Amino acid sequence: MKRREFITLLGGAAAAWPVAARAQQAVPRRTYRIGSISLAVGPSTPDEGFRKGLHDLGYREGYDIIFISRWAAGNQGRLGGLVEELLSLNVDVIVSGTTEAILAVRRINQTIPIVMTTTSDPIGSGLIASLARPGGNTTGVTQFSTDLVGKRVEILHELVPTIKQLAVLAYWPHPPTEQLFREAEDAAKVLGLKLRLLKAGGFEEIESAFEAMARERADGVIVQSNAVWNRHLRQVADLANKRRLPVIHESADFPRAGGLISYGPDRYDLGRRAAIYVDKIFKGAKPPDLPVEQPVKFEMVINRGAAKTIGITIPQSIEVRADEVIE
Repeated sequence: MKRREFITLLGGAAAAWPVAARAQQAVPRRTYRIGSISLAVGPSTPDEGFRKGLHDLGYREGYDIIFISRWAAGNQGRLGGLVEELLSLNVDVIVSGTTEAILAVRRINQTIPIVMTTTSDPIGSGLIASLARPGGNTTGVTQFSTDLVGKRVEILHELVPTIKQLAVLAYWPHPPTEQLFREAEDAAKVLGLKLRLLKAGGFEEIESAFEAMARERADGVIVQSNAVWNRHLRQVADLANKRRLPVIHESADFPRAGGLISYGPDRYDLGRRAAIYVDKIFKGAKPPDLPVEQPVKFEMVINRGAAKTIGITIPQSIEVRADEVIE
């Protein structure tokens, strides 16, 4: 090639570079809008895990993604209006760990992708058809595992072998509650325990339930985890400790709030894994094609201070299995 021809080509290529750069800059970057809705009053442990999961996948808040959150603060009657708000803001996906909130979304819109984080009984509650083939517009992760309630009963019995009368306190109305009761009954029968099932809505009903437990001489309690009661964990712990009642909960937030013990899925990990589903949906996957995952990480947390208040000694067989012991 002659020198003049080479210079001409080089000059043409150099002139084209700014044009290509300008064209590349002109392409709008997609910013996804993630809507979340819950019966809680604010962010929870799974929400923290979800944000961390998206960050680990390379998403940056305010740049690639925008979070739009709505909290019903325990009022199921507000869910419909909050869903309408999210949909009016053109969110690309809705994330929720609250069964009632997901049902509210589906009553209004059957096509927007929904990703579950900590639902307890998605099949029994009608959110999905099956774990392998969820169907519809809902997928994600669930904290449901058929043996978890049974394990909590066993742990509580191992912790306090003298237990004879077991109480189960659950949120009502809440679709997964019936499944919880069935599993607790099966586990109690195996250990020869009498079982008392108690339902409550707001905190006043929780207080009444603890009074009933005291009257009926319950000597062990399983308390259900749900978005509505998360703000009352310290109060529930105080009620139990005051009455010297050993309580096991499924969320580690309970012993961290002063309660005795918890055993259940790692809720932070559930939120983190839910982020993977959102990423797949952003990349074109459809909810019916994404099997729902069950928990793979579990944690036991013990509060020694609560045990001392109640007047029990943590057996070594339990303490060595604990992921965290709070002094």
